[in-house]
Amino acid sequence: MKTSLAMLLSTLILFLPLAAQTAPAPAAYPPLPAGVTKDTVSYASYPETQLDVFQPAGGGDKRPGVIVIHGGGWVNGTKESQWDNFVRRYLEKGFVVANVEYRLAKAAPAPAAVEDALKAAEWFVKNAKKYGADPKKIVVTGGSAGGHLSLMVGMANKSAKLGNPVKVAAVVNFYGITDVADQLGGENVRPYAVTWVPDGPGRLELAARVSPMNYVRKDLPPILTLHGDSDQTVPYDHGVRLTRSLVEVGAKAEMISVPQGRHGFPKEKLDQLYPQIFEFLKRQGIGN
Repeated sequence: MKTSLAMLLSTLILFLPLAAQTAPAPAAYPPLPAGVTKDTVSYASYPETQLDVFQPAGGGDKRPGVIVIHGGGWVNGTKESQWDNFVRRYLEKGFVVANVEYRLAKAAPAPAAVEDALKAAEWFVKNAKKYGADPKKIVVTGGSAGGHLSLMVGMANKSAKLGNPVKVAAVVNFYGITDVADQLGGENVRPYAVTWVPDGPGRLELAARVSPMNYVRKDLPPILTLHGDSDQTVPYDHGVRLTRSLVEVGAKAEMISVPQGRHGFPKEKLDQLYPQIFEFLKRQGIGN
């Protein structure tokens, strides 16, 4: 009986991270603040490859820009779910925001999400001036799988063969997966990762290609990582190892550790963290 109970508890713990990722996401944005405009565009040929460009009130040009990429373990989630935690906060600071949708695993497994994220970033950088954004002051950010995809946008080079490398000014990574293979087996295995990178020939090689840890080098944009030390979905060590490795090679990298922080921060904690994020960006010459 004890053995069966232990097995059941282990199974529940294993699948808990996926359950946390599958909460219903908003299907639409709330009413836009006065003066804010939205333009929806297709950045590639797939039905899912759309992004919404939000321009803050007040007009102007050469504003900073930010690319927001949603999480959901590469298996679910929507761009609309990012309004409160990401889009709104950057709009309030005068950023032009590109909020990205991409192909999830049910439409196409790895590396499709990375290819889409790179394509979306490439589109926004090329079209930034049209929306009043400075193409040299574009940040990319997201949480969980969105953090992973943001890191890949900022770090992937030609050797990845995932699309054209994109030059961004900074990356703000909320608890993103940095070592995909770590979540395909062993004590950190996660169902969403197994779904996104299914078993087959060359599986580990593919996992390496889509892992930010394998693109650490000095000539990268500044990278800020925020990670809770009690994260039960993406191990805290993912953020620690990436930041340490970046610093060791001379790249600009910082990490904000959140004591007792789990996977996903409540509004009250984000209210404390965002001033630190904008201060980090200000030190890079982005924003006010």
